[in-house]
Amino acid sequence: MSRNERLLLGGQTALLIFSATLAATLSEASDWHPLGLFGLLLAFALISEFFRLRVKSAHISAGFLAHVLAMILLGPAPATVIGLVVMLVNAIRSRTRVAGVVVNLSTYATFPIAGAVLFAALNSPHLAERDGALYMLVVFVVFMATNVLNFLLIAIDIKVVDGLPIRRAVTILYAPLLPVQFAIGLLTAGAAFMYNQVGLAAIGLLGVICLVFQYLLNTALTSVEHKEQLEGRTRELAALQVGLLSTVLQTLSLRDKMTARHSAAVARYAREMAKAIGLPPAEQELVHTAGLLHDIGKFIFPDSILLADTRLTDEQFEIVKRHPEQGAKLVKRIDGYGRVADIIHAHHERIDGRGYPRGLAGEDIPIASRIISIADTYDVMTSRDSYRKPVSPQEAIAELRRVSGSQLDAELVEVFIGLVEQRTIKFKHADDAEFERELNFDSRVREHAAPRAVAA
Repeated sequence: MSRNERLLLGGQTALLIFSATLAATLSEASDWHPLGLFGLLLAFALISEFFRLRVKSAHISAGFLAHVLAMILLGPAPATVIGLVVMLVNAIRSRTRVAGVVVNLSTYATFPIAGAVLFAALNSPHLAERDGALYMLVVFVVFMATNVLNFLLIAIDIKVVDGLPIRRAVTILYAPLLPVQFAIGLLTAGAAFMYNQVGLAAIGLLGVICLVFQYLLNTALTSVEHKEQLEGRTRELAALQVGLLSTVLQTLSLRDKMTARHSAAVARYAREMAKAIGLPPAEQELVHTAGLLHDIGKFIFPDSILLADTRLTDEQFEIVKRHPEQGAKLVKRIDGYGRVADIIHAHHERIDGRGYPRGLAGEDIPIASRIISIADTYDVMTSRDSYRKPVSPQEAIAELRRVSGSQLDAELVEVFIGLVEQRTIKFKHADDAEFERELNFDSRVREHAAPRAVAA
């Protein structure tokens, strides 16, 4: 314990002794009547603490209403006793350190006396009967004054122990709760007035209403907190899962830089095609993701195939033909990536049914797979292939049209050629930033972690 903390503890102990002594001195027999009101307010204050709300570093409880009603309707001594009992019960429940117990006890012994004295100074005999509005204003002023005093006493402890300046504590801890305190203050003023008109029944009804409301609000805030925790864990899982794919792509990039850049180019081309034919944004993103991952199955290739600079043998080509299925299996393990896996699985199918791995034909091939197939074919021809030098865009367009209707979807080929001729699609293979931009890892994690609609 630091020197300042020892000084604080000594000062709070002295304040506690002084306040308790002053409360005993000011106590009158009439303050404890009706005894039922004292018991009701004590029970209200204690029960409220069991459902108090924690918002950031502060606690909200309807119990403060009971403390203020006690100092107004009874007197300083009963209000002080209620405060001390509540704080002792809290200390036992939460096993608060001794210094904290002393601070809480001194605080809840001090502000009730200050509030009772202030009310006595502002109030006048029979004010509630003569001018109900003025009486409620006086109660409200007393509530807010004691509320501020309560916070300042706590803020001093926060400043000494945690080093948080009092002004900063007011800004970040007290100011956000002011609307709530105003509402409770108005409720307290109304309750005090109703007690003078109706009696204990008004306090009892108010207590039930406040406790039910506090319980429901506590339940709602707990649900929100659990939801935030669940969303945080979902995001962490999404980051892990998508991060695995990102790591595989990055590793593939280290093994064969051009293969990874080729995937990024295909992703960009495919998304532009999806946009051009009017697919919705979610489908455009789906196509882009599938394009980015369409060759991830090549991770299984040995370097003799992945880095080959000559035409592949028949045996090597049989290994190559496995990459759509292997890539789909890998991606399908990631929650929410089932459709991406299906697209990857079919991106080497042909319109005439002579493709692989399943020999799908025509519209049995997903439209996203047909889009990726065109982008894949074009980029292989214009960038670089394992054994062939790149060709010009005009030569690539001629080849696309030659295989249109047999290997590739004829209508989609013309859409793609239109984009190329308008120069709306391009990709710089030698630029690392282009690859990172298409990967866009952070955005992909956010999208993957977002809640998904559940079909009824």
